[in-house]
Amino acid sequence: MNKIVPSDLVIAQAAAIKHIKEIAASAGISNDDLEYYGKYKAKLPLKLIDEEKITKSKLILVTAISPTPAGEGKTTTSVGLADGLNKIGKKAMAVLREPSLGPVFGIKGGAAGGGYAQVIPMEDINLHFTGDFSAVEKANNLLAALIDNNIQSKTRNLNIDPRTVVWKRVMDMNDRALRNIIIGLGGTANGVPRSDGFNITAASEVMAILCMSKNIDDLKERLGHILVGFTKDNQPVYARQLNAQGPMAVLLKDAIKPNLVQTLEGNAAILHGGPFANIAQGTNTIIATKMGLSLADYVVTEAGFGADLGAEKFMNIKCGYAGLKPDALVLVATIRALRYHGGAKKAAFNTPDLEKVKKGFENLEKHIENCKKFGLTPIVAINHFTTDAQEEIDFVISETAKHGVQAIFSDCWANGGDGTTELAQAVVNMIDSGENHFKPLYDWNLSIEEKIKCIATEIYGADDVEYSPKAREGLKTIKELGLDKLPVCMAKTQKSFSDNETKIGRPRNFIITVREFEFAAGAGFVIPILGDMMRMPGLPAIPASEGMDIDNEGKIIGLS
Repeated sequence: MNKIVPSDLVIAQAAAIKHIKEIAASAGISNDDLEYYGKYKAKLPLKLIDEEKITKSKLILVTAISPTPAGEGKTTTSVGLADGLNKIGKKAMAVLREPSLGPVFGIKGGAAGGGYAQVIPMEDINLHFTGDFSAVEKANNLLAALIDNNIQSKTRNLNIDPRTVVWKRVMDMNDRALRNIIIGLGGTANGVPRSDGFNITAASEVMAILCMSKNIDDLKERLGHILVGFTKDNQPVYARQLNAQGPMAVLLKDAIKPNLVQTLEGNAAILHGGPFANIAQGTNTIIATKMGLSLADYVVTEAGFGADLGAEKFMNIKCGYAGLKPDALVLVATIRALRYHGGAKKAAFNTPDLEKVKKGFENLEKHIENCKKFGLTPIVAINHFTTDAQEEIDFVISETAKHGVQAIFSDCWANGGDGTTELAQAVVNMIDSGENHFKPLYDWNLSIEEKIKCIATEIYGADDVEYSPKAREGLKTIKELGLDKLPVCMAKTQKSFSDNETKIGRPRNFIITVREFEFAAGAGFVIPILGDMMRMPGLPAIPASEGMDIDNEGKIIGLS
């Protein structure tokens, strides 16, 4: 019989949380190296990164099948797996992304795990945390202000054509009304009128740069490479020409340092960076991953949304820049997601239906095939929900075995680390077997078109790629700017392998369309925008915020 588990928030509020000094000591970190943000969280200095130790530690990537709108529990599984590894005597640490306020107040909720597999303090983590998102937002918007100031200025004017400015302002909230706006109205004292818009902070190139930087000097260099627009004679203008990289780095001086917190079971965890995986690269910072590998023998990290998004970008982009390689890959699947991909409507996501699971299995099957293309045999973690039927679980275990893949029941939501000890041991066994030999999917030296086609055909299963006229112009600009040897970071719906969110399961006989390109010259990749993807999400009809409140004692309710 399944035990009744309280809400995530109730569990987190009832936790016996340790002082961050104790957590640091357990990870071998000196008190003198902690920068305290209250009693339960701290920032860590970059000097803790040990390149020699990194080569000896093991990196475990957690990804997932194509999700339902509410997600399938990658963070929950990642936290539970780290706790499970510690349970079986391994020195392990979870290294994860920070939540964005957009999903917290929108539809998906927080991103601190769930049930008894959470990182805490949960409320702080989901609400502002240590201010990293705010710092990214301010650095981004400083550059936006400098651009418009230069357009207005009569001294040191760079002759920027206002119609070509590609740099948008950002805000860490879902707000569709800000996607397209007009600024500079009200007369000459208020600037030059032009079209503008907002992205969500997680989609800012500054966030991407923070996640790709190795240190402050690298951060400044990358910030200087940001392309902001073109002059009236069609010459590129970069942030360094506005002398923006120094003051932007000043605003990011603390944000570049990883954040130390703890799991419910008192194990150290690092949270740092927070790009989405559908409209950005979807992985935490290189600095945080390397710090985790410096402090622990096993590091569990996750990449956002399905393996066709975050994991693909982790392995093709992050690993290339950081010189990292995953030693094991965990592919999270849920019975409810398989029902969804088998055609179940939202009202029936939690209703047992073996036939829907059988039909939806082809989504998991495609993800397994994709993982193997990177030289990695995944371990499937069946993240348990109380509505799962045993016959559905047994089917998934038997079917994955036909692909030479082990599927393991994971119950960390209800039982914490105890619910993942079998998964943890399987991961250790996989690493010890030496079976995995990671390789990227494509060579960065291929043309942009070849790299896009490789991802589209090999990972998505598309027949071909089409380009809009605007995208064709973008390809010319990419080559003119010398960006054609960069990796690509696809902006695509998370709901489907295709660029059409209604094509669930394993779509076949389809073509993807590149609508336009964005250039992340500072972060070091090119962004093809597929279909109708927006880099500023909107709120649902009934936002999660409607269920939240706080009392006079400061106790929060309704946060999930």
